[in-house]
Amino acid sequence: MAEMKPTVVTAIVALDYPSAKAAMTLVDRLGDRCRFYKVGNELFTSAGPEIVTRLRDRGAEVFLDLKFHDIPNTVAGGVRAAAALGVRLTTVHASGGSAMLRAAVAAAGDQSHCGIMAVTALTSLSAADIEASWGRPQGSVDVIVEVVRLAGVAAASGAHGIVCSGLEAAAVRSAHGGGLALLIPGVRPAGLEAQDQARVVTPRQAVKAGASYIILGRAVTSASDPADAMEQINLEIASVAG
Repeated sequence: MAEMKPTVVTAIVALDYPSAKAAMTLVDRLGDRCRFYKVGNELFTSAGPEIVTRLRDRGAEVFLDLKFHDIPNTVAGGVRAAAALGVRLTTVHASGGSAMLRAAVAAAGDQSHCGIMAVTALTSLSAADIEASWGRPQGSVDVIVEVVRLAGVAAASGAHGIVCSGLEAAAVRSAHGGGLALLIPGVRPAGLEAQDQARVVTPRQAVKAGASYIILGRAVTSASDPADAMEQINLEIASVAG
């Protein structure tokens, strides 16, 4: 994997919990070690918009990861509601097309307030998985090529950035420079199992590949001491980005 000059990197912890109580318990435990959290489908469906408000009241930024994918008008409505909650980032699927992406960007308004992140290829998917779901012949899909292509659609639509794995980040940076913020999920410290992710990198690799944001899930939430795990990851990021 090619190495890029590191940018400022923000670590985001995924609150993949079934209840607000469990999520806020972790937020309290991490304290100032993390000031940016991801709220995904499970927690948002369980706790509703109030969980975003509670996090914002604690002074934390929120990445609302609902991966909107619908007709442009419907996606615009969802993004508009998300922006009104004060979220800093939200996701739409790049495969929804340029009209949908442009509608999302327009609905978000000021990109410094709510940035649209276009999801390219989920990090749980291998090339073979993508071929099967798209009906492509075996060996015909190059994930890097597809991610760079979708990044181009996102850039042309005015998106703040894209979601991709660390394995494609350097190629996107090479193609688009600093024009797109890169959000990298599937980040695992060295020695930790990939679990249900197919394309993973370490925090160090993600930073070197040019990440703007990295998503930390079970590396922190399933650790015996989440606060210590977060502290160690922060130190690793700082040692590379600094």
